[in-house]
Amino acid sequence: MKILFSPSETKTTYASEAPLHEKSFIFPELYQKRLFVVEQYRSLLQEANLSTLQTLFGYKEEEKVIAHAAIDPLKALTCKAIERYSGVAYDYLDFRTLDEISQHFLEENLLIFSNLFGPILAKDLIPVYKVHQGQSLNGFKIEPFYKETFQDVLHTWLDGEMVIDLRAGFYEKFFTLKQPYITMKFLKNGKNVSHFAKAYRGMVVRALAQHRPSTEAELQNIPFSGLKIKEILLSKYKYEYIFESID
Repeated sequence: MKILFSPSETKTTYASEAPLHEKSFIFPELYQKRLFVVEQYRSLLQEANLSTLQTLFGYKEEEKVIAHAAIDPLKALTCKAIERYSGVAYDYLDFRTLDEISQHFLEENLLIFSNLFGPILAKDLIPVYKVHQGQSLNGFKIEPFYKETFQDVLHTWLDGEMVIDLRAGFYEKFFTLKQPYITMKFLKNGKNVSHFAKAYRGMVVRALAQHRPSTEAELQNIPFSGLKIKEILLSKYKYEYIFESID
């Protein structure tokens, strides 16, 4: 089983490992491609004016912008991606309280689509960075670059796996699946949940790590907290699991 996941805008400042190097990431043969993007980001931090950086980071507070711009992505210490992100989904995933086997499973099988580094494993080592979703680097579009560069290795990596795609829709711009896969939609009182969907995704990833299903039958038997399967819709490659909140 492989799980595709979104990053979060908020991040910890935790740092425990060396700065970026070729072995920081999955697919080390493509490290130079990632480095090309990071170097453009780094140049923008050094050269852009305050207004440009506010747009890039997605917030206006001058003090915070200056602080982020001072972090050199090639010199800053790193930590595992799963420990770097700290948004709602990651709060509900609560990685650090999982048992060692569940943590190891996620480190090897949870693929996160970073707005700067592209597709990375949960165990990959990244520094603090800030790129607001959808922002370009001085006109350079990040998503299509990673989609073109990584599509072949990702298709190979996912071949023969049960794939569960829990990404927000935006991150399909980084990679489009061309094999059967499972997505999940969450309802409450028959209506789509929006913000709390992030929490449900985090809860689902936690349960997947604990139960580690290898078949759809095993997946369907997982007692997801506060959720029950209402129906499963099939559309070409996609199996969409519709969950109803029972809280």
